[in-house]
Amino acid sequence: MNEGRALTSPIKRDDGYGYELALRLAVARLVEIKDIAEQCRCCGAQFLKSEKTISLDYLNQTYLIKYPEAEVTLQDTAEPVTLVDKILLLHYVTQAKGTPLSGQLISFKELAESGYFRTFYARAIKPLVTYFGKEPERLLEMAGLLGGRRADFGDVSVTVNALSLVPLTLVLWKGDAEFPPEATIMFDRTITDYLPTEDIIYLCQNTSWRLVKLLKLSDNNRVKRSAAKK
Repeated sequence: MNEGRALTSPIKRDDGYGYELALRLAVARLVEIKDIAEQCRCCGAQFLKSEKTISLDYLNQTYLIKYPEAEVTLQDTAEPVTLVDKILLLHYVTQAKGTPLSGQLISFKELAESGYFRTFYARAIKPLVTYFGKEPERLLEMAGLLGGRRADFGDVSVTVNALSLVPLTLVLWKGDAEFPPEATIMFDRTITDYLPTEDIIYLCQNTSWRLVKLLKLSDNNRVKRSAAKK
């Protein structure tokens, strides 16, 4: 059995023991890495040698991982990091192969078994359709807050570097009288050299809901400003 594979447990929908086990295995894998600076290069992170800390960006925020303790924190804030985000970041750092981006985009159906798609759609695609389907231009506005850049697909699309070497391209179709709005998320063909399928689903889910959260915050602020003017 491949030793690295044996120390991998993907993120799954499990609120208890499964997450704790996945975290322990991810920490064990981090400890086993001998050349951590080289592994950081493979995932586009930076190893701060004097501080024995890995610095990497995730959805436009900087996270710090102590090496080899694997303590994960957010830079410049006391906001706690969720258990699932800790697992995701440790998986990304420890499993990254350093494969250069290909520039070739694929759909979820091209990288995973068909049985996964229903889960992927419900958790990652449906929020985009529900909250941005009628106002797709607002997807560009919110994605810009995450460092996103306009892409050239569908009616509106944007590419967000969720992780340094894992760009996600979110695409929206407005729909019309005959067809409802629809969306998809595309990936560089190299994505499986950085994350397993279950982690990809979680990453897309978290990206979509982060955009929804930004949208709601923007709308709330707009209402407050409007009320203040009256």
